[in-house]
Amino acid sequence: MQVEHSERVRLRLIPVVCAATLLAHACTEPPSPPETVIRPVRYVSVVPTADQRIRTFSGVARAVAESSLSFRVPGSIAGLSVEVGDRVEPGNSIGYLDPVDYELQVREAAASLRQAEARMENARAELRRVRRLYENDNAARTDLDAATAAAESSAATVEAVAKRLDLARRQVEHTRLVAPTAGAIARVLAEANENVAAGQAIVVLASGAVPEVGLAVPEALIREIRKGTAVTVTFDAIPDRQYRGTVTEVGVTAGATGTTFPVSVRLGPAASEIRAGMAASVEMAFGAGREAARFILPTHAVGEDRAGRFVYVAEPNRAGIAVVRRCAVTVGQLLPGGIEVTEGVAEGDRVIVAGVSRLQQGDEVRLGTASDL
Repeated sequence: MQVEHSERVRLRLIPVVCAATLLAHACTEPPSPPETVIRPVRYVSVVPTADQRIRTFSGVARAVAESSLSFRVPGSIAGLSVEVGDRVEPGNSIGYLDPVDYELQVREAAASLRQAEARMENARAELRRVRRLYENDNAARTDLDAATAAAESSAATVEAVAKRLDLARRQVEHTRLVAPTAGAIARVLAEANENVAAGQAIVVLASGAVPEVGLAVPEALIREIRKGTAVTVTFDAIPDRQYRGTVTEVGVTAGATGTTFPVSVRLGPAASEIRAGMAASVEMAFGAGREAARFILPTHAVGEDRAGRFVYVAEPNRAGIAVVRRCAVTVGQLLPGGIEVTEGVAEGDRVIVAGVSRLQQGDEVRLGTASDL
C-alpha cells in the first residue's frame, strides 16, 4: 500500500516539474530584436528653373515733365485763365497780375528818358558852341574839356534811363503768365486777388503726351536693370489692358529709405489715357544669361541649425528604399514659388519635403510619391 502511494505522488509531480523546467528555459532565452520601421517620405525632384524670372514692382504714373509756373514779378493776381485738367498750348494765357503799378513805372521811365534826351541835346549844342570858340581862340582848353564831359555824361544818362524804361516795359509783360509748352494743368496753387511773390508757384503744368511710371527697385536687383529694358505695365484702374514700356532712367543713389533705387519707365503712345497718379504694376524679367543653374525648392524643405541651412536628399539604396544624406545649401531670394537655392543640390536630386525635423544623416526611408513644386 505504501508503494502505491509513493507512485501516485511521483506521477502528480511530473507535470509540475516539466512546467517549471519550461518556464526556466524560457526566461533564459534572449529577447528577439524589435522590427525596424522604415519611415515613408515625400520628395521633389530637383529641376533647374528657366533662365529668366519675372518680378513685379509697384509704381505710380506721372507726367514726363512737371513744371511749376510762376510770375517773375510780385503783385496781386487779377485773374486766372485755367482750371485743373485744362490743356494748354505754348503761349496760352495762364493768369495775369494787376499791371497798374508797373504801367506807372513805364510812364515815369518814359518821362525821365525825354528829360534826359533834352539835356543831352543841350549838352551837345553847348559842346558845338565851345568848340567853335576854341577854334577861334575865344575859349580856353578847359572850357572845351568841360563841355565834352557834359555831353558824354548826358549821353550816358540817356542810355541808362532807356534801359530802365525797357526793364519797366518787360515787367509789364511779366504780369502775364503764359504756357511755355503744351500740356495739361495738374494743380492750381493760387486764387484770384491773392498777393504773390516773384517765383511763387501758381500752377503745375504736366507736359508730354506720353506718361511714365516711377518705381523703386531693391538694391539686390538694381544692378541687373539696364536702360532700354522692355517691361510690361498694368494699372489698377484699367485691369483688362497691358502696356509696353521701356526703362529710361536707372538711379545711381538710393532713395530716402536707403534700400531702394529709383527707376523710370517710359510708356508707349498707346498709353495716352493714363493719368498721373494712377497706381501701376511693372513686370520685369531678371536672370537672362545666368551661367549657374538655379533651383526653386519649397520653403519647408530647407532646414536651418547652427551649422547653417541644409536639405535632406534621399539617395536610392534598394528597391523603394533610400538613404538620407544631409546637404548644406546656399539660398537666394524668397520667391512666390518657394526659395531659390544656388548651391548644394544638383539636377535630379530627390529632396525630402516632409518630416525634415525628424530625419538624421544615414537614416533609411521609404520613397513615396513625388510632390509638385
